[in-house]
Amino acid sequence: MDKTIPQIVEQFLNGSEAAFTELVHRYQRKIYSVAFQILGNHLDADEVVQETFVRVYNKRKDLQNVKYFTSFILRIATNYSIDLLRKRKGHTALTDDSTSLPGHIQLTLSAKVATPSENLKNKRLMQEILKALELLPTKQRLTAILHDIEGFTKAEIAETFGCPEATVRSNLHIARNKLKKILKQRLFTKE
Repeated sequence: MDKTIPQIVEQFLNGSEAAFTELVHRYQRKIYSVAFQILGNHLDADEVVQETFVRVYNKRKDLQNVKYFTSFILRIATNYSIDLLRKRKGHTALTDDSTSLPGHIQLTLSAKVATPSENLKNKRLMQEILKALELLPTKQRLTAILHDIEGFTKAEIAETFGCPEATVRSNLHIARNKLKKILKQRLFTKE
């Protein structure tokens, strides 16, 4: 029988190294995906994954309610990703050649992005979406990535950012409108 996340977290909080290993196995891909969406490169995403689990291990006493573990770990990963963005401010965050991404990551990214177009595997469209996301302010970009690409609920995002759900709805609405304008301009003025 598979254990639930709260059961595994409870065991981890009681000192089980096996439970911590299980949490790493269950969350490392999700954390990597979120970090990659925020930072745009593999090395930084890998660093975020490693640092997130180090911090989770060190901050385990701060976790007061096991049912909020997903928000707890996501907050750590997101905050560290933001810190990395601040450190490298002024540097290009996107890879210039998305064909250098492994095929399974390209497929995952293109399959999860919600766009008006049915052609989600279109390489040019994916590049334009990533470029457009980079133009958004940090909170709006993170909200759009977490909700529309990663599939987190507005409540989970609000818990992660420590803000009201109305703020998340507002950021998401503004981000989507800005993305529509940016993509409309970029896609229809190039041809």
